[in-house]
Amino acid sequence: MNLTAKDIIQDLELVRTKSPLVHNITNYVVMNSTANALLAIGASPVMAHAMDEVEDMVAIASALVINIGTLSETWVAAMGKAAAAAGRRNIPIVYDPVGVGATPYRTRVFRRLIETAWPTVIRGNASEIIASAGDFSATKGVDSAAAAESALASAQWLSGQHDCVVCVSGETDYVVDHDAIVMVRNGHPLMPRVTGLGCTATALCGAFAAVQPDPFRATVSAMAVMGIAGEIAAERSAGPGSMQVNFLDALFQLTDKEIGKRLKIS
Repeated sequence: MNLTAKDIIQDLELVRTKSPLVHNITNYVVMNSTANALLAIGASPVMAHAMDEVEDMVAIASALVINIGTLSETWVAAMGKAAAAAGRRNIPIVYDPVGVGATPYRTRVFRRLIETAWPTVIRGNASEIIASAGDFSATKGVDSAAAAESALASAQWLSGQHDCVVCVSGETDYVVDHDAIVMVRNGHPLMPRVTGLGCTATALCGAFAAVQPDPFRATVSAMAVMGIAGEIAAERSAGPGSMQVNFLDALFQLTDKEIGKRLKIS
């Protein structure tokens, strides 16, 4: 697929005009930042994990994002219930396998979830994607100890096994759909210094998948917008603190001109 700046701009405009409701079951660390990022991009976030309401919330959502960063048995049960409901309704499901491979429990939970309802998109760092495919040697807590390109074979296996798009985040982001691979080279070294920006990328994938029926294109668009906003924010920032604020502003203010000027995909 030969995506252009025009495609990315069109997808961003869809998010802004349709304001899709994105249901997030995510972790304590990032709830505020991911909700604010979704609002800044033009989507409507909801953070709901109560067992008694997740099915009802899925029923009115345009996408479901499941992030396993802070696990407990009740949250795992809610994730499974929401995923099953989304699967029945053919609502896009975006999974973030935070820290998979770091502990056996975390790995078991993620594998059980993606068998409960198959992913539309899986987005993680290289170590998480490698561990999700069965090699547990490269995970360091919730951070990556592996370069993104080292996870390509694992990403292709996961994509084929679950008929989904897999995004490997890193200095270069790789978006994989079976044998198709797009590299997104936007971004800035300051981004990994801000907690939750990876989780934010997953949430943005949910927003774009909610309005763009091709999940491969949706994921490329999300990662390109994420990276470009990160570049703009870093140029205005003195460090991680101001980066957080400037990133939200960059998402909110992102223009067609900036996308056309900065986009680096191949």
